[in-house]
Amino acid sequence: MEQKVLVAYGTANGSTQEIAGTVAEVLRTTGITAEVLPARSVTELDRYEAVVVGGALYAGRWHKDARRFVRRHRGALAHRPVWFFSSGPLDSTASRRGIPPVPGVKRAMARLDARGHVTFGGCLTEGAHGRIARMILRDGKGGDFRDFAAIEHWAAGVAKELGAMTHRAQRS
Repeated sequence: MEQKVLVAYGTANGSTQEIAGTVAEVLRTTGITAEVLPARSVTELDRYEAVVVGGALYAGRWHKDARRFVRRHRGALAHRPVWFFSSGPLDSTASRRGIPPVPGVKRAMARLDARGHVTFGGCLTEGAHGRIARMILRDGKGGDFRDFAAIEHWAAGVAKELGAMTHRAQRS
């Protein structure tokens, strides 16, 4: 039984999109069909058995596209396995310790009985859009703090859990 998973994301400058792409790539290596789409472009979830939603963090909030995606599709999300990820700290804290979800993500997780959440380091480099992003860069606080080994490890855990769910469904 083939599983199809949506990896939807909200990003301002593309680094969360790259994380979403890495998650999907890992899922594909385990035989799962994974589609990566900007959260704002998703119109329905009928063809997906599971969903991963990622959002960049800005001022303690998930990217608006990720928030709107969850609100718009909450009914469909409530009936399938869901995982969340955030990207954002512009330092190495996400690699050193687990960072809990921001309050809005935590509430969405509880409402949807999400299977998990992780926060990855963010990335803000020259050419980033937005006044605040330019200020952060001007202050010398930008950089790429994404840990792709950690992203791949987390995605492998999602794939393993999906595989176990499929195995249980086939036995029953």
